[in-house]
Amino acid sequence: MANPIGNLQKVGSAKLEMYFFDIYYSELYSANGKYQPGQYPLALQIRYLRDIEAIDLIEKTAEEWQKLGFSRDKTAPWLVQLDTLWPDIKKHDVLTLVVNNGGSSEFYFNDKSIGKVEDTEFGAHFLDIWLDENASYPKLRKKLIGEK
Repeated sequence: MANPIGNLQKVGSAKLEMYFFDIYYSELYSANGKYQPGQYPLALQIRYLRDIEAIDLIEKTAEEWQKLGFSRDKTAPWLVQLDTLWPDIKKHDVLTLVVNNGGSSEFYFNDKSIGKVEDTEFGAHFLDIWLDENASYPKLRKKLIGEK
């Protein structure tokens, strides 16, 4: 299996906990180990710490995009595509998104490619769920982008 982040350097990492539950451990990677908005390649790797059904991930993605103010007209086709790509998650599974220099995006499940999204706006919008200044989890964002 190819390592989707093999040529990248870690920017930061953070664990998402809700109430008394560990949800996932995430890591952000870039070419030089620093985060600069709009600079690619970037990779977000999430190691899940509990079982989660794909439909729940898709619904949460839609909810986060709505909170960030992205139009449903724009995100609806992406959600359909994610529904065809994402499997149900078991504890310790790893889902990785790599956004390449040209803006195309590729998802990996346990280091195996599960599909690409060619729309060059998708990757930035997906990463915004974690990296936007208005993201739902500001402490997680700061840790991911390497701020203290």
